[in-house]
Amino acid sequence: MKQRTIQKPIEVVGIGLHKGVPVKLRLEPLEADSGIVFYRSDKGVTIPLKPENVIDTKMATVIGKEGAVVSTIEHLMSAVYSFGIDNLRIIVDNDEIPILDGSAISFVMMIKEAGIKEQEAPKKFIRITKEVEINDGNKYAKISPSKNISFDFEIYFEHPLIGNQKFHFDFSTKNYIEQIARARTFGFLKEVQYLRSIGLALGGSLENAIVLDEKGILNENLRFPDEFVRHKILDAIGDMSLLGYNFIGQYEAFASGHHLNHLLTIKIFEENAYEIITASSKEEQAIAKAFC
Repeated sequence: MKQRTIQKPIEVVGIGLHKGVPVKLRLEPLEADSGIVFYRSDKGVTIPLKPENVIDTKMATVIGKEGAVVSTIEHLMSAVYSFGIDNLRIIVDNDEIPILDGSAISFVMMIKEAGIKEQEAPKKFIRITKEVEINDGNKYAKISPSKNISFDFEIYFEHPLIGNQKFHFDFSTKNYIEQIARARTFGFLKEVQYLRSIGLALGGSLENAIVLDEKGILNENLRFPDEFVRHKILDAIGDMSLLGYNFIGQYEAFASGHHLNHLLTIKIFEENAYEIITASSKEEQAIAKAFC
């Protein structure tokens, strides 16, 4: 299996979730072994996608360097990961990635329109070699060795539309587009009101998020009965892209979020619980199918 980038540049303009200002997003192909890099065109600063460049995880995954930040990268990176893209330049002219419809499906459509280009260099994977877990009370995020790529997520909210939800996701590009990409971010009305009072969620609306009051949702309908837990998997896929490669292993979590996912990526490296591989011919056949 070979490394991947996109065939041609593509761009879109949208609103940032927290600042509520227009942002132009442009994706450009990069040469093999370049990795994923963000570029703040208004500041002239390049920020490589690495765990050490994560500067905030409270409301979103935020990376930064030399005073420049890019917030809410997880939905875009979730889509990039799902196509197995290894090398990409992501250019923005403001602090945030556009929220678009609150899911990853618009980014999927952008990548499809740009096209996938296979490069000469062999694709590298990060294979998990031992179990690593991060705990915070009853919340946890864990990754374990496996021959496949999978995500198991469970959430619990004391709300009549959510309650306890579980979802097992066997990763493939096709499964991602059908089962995960359309799941939108969500929030509670009382929290939205507070966030706006402190200058956040200014770009949030019923067009780009599921908003819940005490009894139901303010939107017309859900895209999936369990859209909430599916979106948590969407986020987790984006957060785990900070490893720098598609991983081979099993991710499992209960009530995890950006912070625990970030700590998990750090601990994987600290505990040397991985190896960087180019898939052997037998592995390659099985893994390559996931990215068709």
